Amino acid sequence: MKSREIMKTTYTNIKQLAGIQKNKTVKKLSGKEMSVLNTIEDAYLHTENGYITGFGKMAELSNSLIQQEIDCSGKIVLPAWCDSHTHLVFAGTRETEFVDRINGLTYEEIAARGGGIINSAKRLQSSTEEELYQAAWARLEEIKSHGTGAVEIKSGYGLSLDAELKILRVIKRLKADSDLTIKATFLGAHAVPPEFKGNKEGYLDMLIHEALPIIHKEGLADYIDIFCETNYFSVADTERIMEAGTNYGLQSKIHVNQFTSIGGIQAGIKHNALSIDHLEVMTDQDIADLHRSETMPTALPSCSFFLKIPFAPVRKMIDQGLAIALATDYNPGSTPSGKIPFVISLACIYQRLTPEEAINAVTLNSAYAMGISDTHGSITVGKKANLIITKEISSYNYIPYAFGGNHIERIVLD
Repeated sequence: MKSREIMKTTYTNIKQLAGIQKNKTVKKLSGKEMSVLNTIEDAYLHTENGYITGFGKMAELSNSLIQQEIDCSGKIVLPAWCDSHTHLVFAGTRETEFVDRINGLTYEEIAARGGGIINSAKRLQSSTEEELYQAAWARLEEIKSHGTGAVEIKSGYGLSLDAELKILRVIKRLKADSDLTIKATFLGAHAVPPEFKGNKEGYLDMLIHEALPIIHKEGLADYIDIFCETNYFSVADTERIMEAGTNYGLQSKIHVNQFTSIGGIQAGIKHNALSIDHLEVMTDQDIADLHRSETMPTALPSCSFFLKIPFAPVRKMIDQGLAIALATDYNPGSTPSGKIPFVISLACIYQRLTPEEAINAVTLNSAYAMGISDTHGSITVGKKANLIITKEISSYNYIPYAFGGNHIERIVLD
């Protein structure tokens, strides 16, 4: 259950205090800005009632200000990770499909045989809300232990009115019970279910005219999403869903360019999408158009790793001045992992991001992609004291370098 820090706490002897932004007006970092991770060596950090109230060098700390002290000798303190794209409410796993891919089947071939999203939907529809809640709670606790302090969770593995609402109600319970900051996204348009085969319009009608009014009435979602991709939903479908979401006060966060570039990026920009996610396939025009928007491009490197598909060209995008966020895409089919440190390692190793760029991408920029960069994603006076305290490590560079290990000693939330 949620707990609140009620005392003034001072974290002392911090080896590196990293991820500092002195001005709350800095909402995201773009281009060359991403290569700078502001730090203070041998630092202290003050918090009070869950908020950051001050920080600086230990030599400047007055002992009279210390009420409760936590010694961080040899440790790094960073803002907690923000994971802006997950599907962590799901039923069952899909390791048989993992073996199918090893044996040569593609993601699309598995989906055509009734696997993929449809497989997960069948399992979820037969699961109770309590079963889903307990499984998702365990996943939340797992990702928290690896440093995640804020997470966006999508529906989309229900693909029926009742099942989609069930997922969103589970997310609402998680929001109430967990000390993580959680945002909910309605992704009913993840795939067309078998019962609507040949009647995609009918399925979209159900999502818009039946699901959205209930979601609005019960306050079940913060955002709306759609999988804009060849053989899934068209650009026209995507615009229709985004417009419907806007009518119910839901800003868009959409899946685009995972396998093909069909205009989803331009549709997202047109409708002021908060983020556009995946981006494994990008054209020069896609990149140019993003320069003229406030939409956050979000890459999912562990999905590329697991499916053996191209990685989003984020090095090129940053070099051309764009902001980039990174997220896990935690789900049972294409990314059965919610560990942000592994995402940081993949971005550094396969996408040639520096550790500074990758850390900024999973803190301030991913907070922006969740709509919470006013309160999360950096060490800034007035922001929430959502913090990572590492084990005794040499520097923040050790996090992507020593991939696969958990170098987080403690996470402080609110």
